[in-house]
Amino acid sequence: MTVFRRSPISALDVARMDSAPLWVEQVGDEVWWDDPRPHEGGRRCVVRLTPDGEIRDVLPPGWNARNRLIEYGGRSWRPVPGGGVVFTNWADQRLYLHREGGEPVALTPGDGSHYGDLVVRGDEVWCVRERGPRRDLVAVRLDGGGLRTVLTSHDFLMNPRVSPDGTRVAWIGWNHPNMPWDGTELCVAPLREDGTAGERRVVAGGADESVVQAEWRDDDTLYAVTDPTGWWNLYEIPLDGRPPRNLAPREEEFGTGTWKLGYAYFGFTGDGRVAAIHGTGDGKALGVLDPATGVITDVGSPHTAWGSTISVRGSRAVAVASTPYSPYQVIEVDLESGEVRGLSRLQDPPPREHLPTPRATTYPGADGRPVHAHVYPPAEAAGREPYLIFVHGGPTGCWPLGLDLEVAFFTSRGIGVAVVNYGGSTGYGRAYRERLRHGWGLVDVEDSAAVARGLVAEGLADPARLAIRGGSAGGWTSLCALVRTDVFRCAVAFYAITDAEAWAGETHDFESRYLDGLIGPLPETRERYADRSPTTHAARASGPALLMHGLEDVIVPLAQTERFVAGMRDAGHSCEFITFPGEQHGWRREETMVASLEAELAFYEKIFGSGGSAGLG
Repeated sequence: MTVFRRSPISALDVARMDSAPLWVEQVGDEVWWDDPRPHEGGRRCVVRLTPDGEIRDVLPPGWNARNRLIEYGGRSWRPVPGGGVVFTNWADQRLYLHREGGEPVALTPGDGSHYGDLVVRGDEVWCVRERGPRRDLVAVRLDGGGLRTVLTSHDFLMNPRVSPDGTRVAWIGWNHPNMPWDGTELCVAPLREDGTAGERRVVAGGADESVVQAEWRDDDTLYAVTDPTGWWNLYEIPLDGRPPRNLAPREEEFGTGTWKLGYAYFGFTGDGRVAAIHGTGDGKALGVLDPATGVITDVGSPHTAWGSTISVRGSRAVAVASTPYSPYQVIEVDLESGEVRGLSRLQDPPPREHLPTPRATTYPGADGRPVHAHVYPPAEAAGREPYLIFVHGGPTGCWPLGLDLEVAFFTSRGIGVAVVNYGGSTGYGRAYRERLRHGWGLVDVEDSAAVARGLVAEGLADPARLAIRGGSAGGWTSLCALVRTDVFRCAVAFYAITDAEAWAGETHDFESRYLDGLIGPLPETRERYADRSPTTHAARASGPALLMHGLEDVIVPLAQTERFVAGMRDAGHSCEFITFPGEQHGWRREETMVASLEAELAFYEKIFGSGGSAGLG
């Protein structure tokens, strides 16, 4: 029996609007970007918008501009002088040069190395090379003449930038057990005549300060997004011994957690000002900062969610942004007039009446501190409706306040959605981010349950029809909530972590020490790992679960899901399990997105239509 309303928003509609463009760049009179293609097996294609308004593919069919740098990827392409593009190809992870009319030509050997965070300098592309657990900055000749190692400094590197006069190189590095949102170092070193770096000097950052982007203002000054005050603000970093200067002190974020190497949040205008994305997890804006006065003038765009990519030239900025009623799109902003123009193709979004209007709010957490959430009410709500708690991944991440058609897929069917930016999320300063320190599996669970209870207290949610769902770290939280509380009737988890200690030994290098901060160092806190893991307590589940996993996932191996499924079934609990060939960590193929959403909806139909009661009284 169907228990939800009919909706004009299909799973296929969601799949075709699921991914956002990446890596925008202005190239002369053209705008280039990375276009998602879920209908082409999930490949990423570089495209360009010509002055006559035509969007053309830069890459030939079948080529996929994506890389495995830190497994989440990094800046994967750059235009090159004389026309063409240098890019990393997903199939073999090599760097290629492609010029129009020809075929891509490999620039690097097929030795298993990963390349990313590309920057073109003259006849070379500078980038981060990853060989197993080792990373260095290399310069690769565009004429196929090989590469040289410029420097090796930290466990992880990003943001290579050469000074305008070519005499110095700046970069950002960090070491285990830090993650890039914990502490990084902004380094500068002279360049020798042979093109290698001399002795480095740390000019900003440290063990408890996170630098996430840096750019040369001139030969002797860097501008950087860093957080010595607890907020990612924009700083001037002089290299003459003067202290750094916060250009616009605000309890706002001008950056976010580094999950892909190559993010950009600001750029220089032609008149010495800075165009910068800023705000909180409850909404961001594009503003123009005058460094002399500290005044930021927002352009007045209706967009509330902004991607971590921007290109600024003169008085024009190009970025990726979304509103609560329109999906992520490449947009052009005239920084003088405030005029905004959409550039990338869009599948027409559903009519406004089928889209929810989000409400940013807070609920009191278990310790009385506020928990941030965005509430998306269901269509034709009459009170006491079923609600889904959406939990973002990371866990050092954030759910932005923009259109997510996956949310609308459910709200248009009469199911409310609340997305939880639990303690540990970005967008609300370092203190909020560090609420999760050594508390993963507790704080995130308590905050998610607090939002659910708040919805019930407001008379919005039916306590017997509450579900929780999430992917990766969000899957962990969802399953922890299922086994540690009696709030949720069921849980849905995608590529979820379920056994913390096993995952710490199974996962890739980038996150191999992540749990030191989230739970505690091993082996000293081994008992804590076992107690927090949902697999340990599968028998205590408050309801059934649906788990899904890609068969090529190296970030969260399939064994993580298999362990929890076995624990649930051994305890006599209902646990559905679906796998997807050809998928890695996160869905990229149209057919997977459709199958996953349809399976999830069918699961809720079965659970919420079966009668009975569970959860809060």
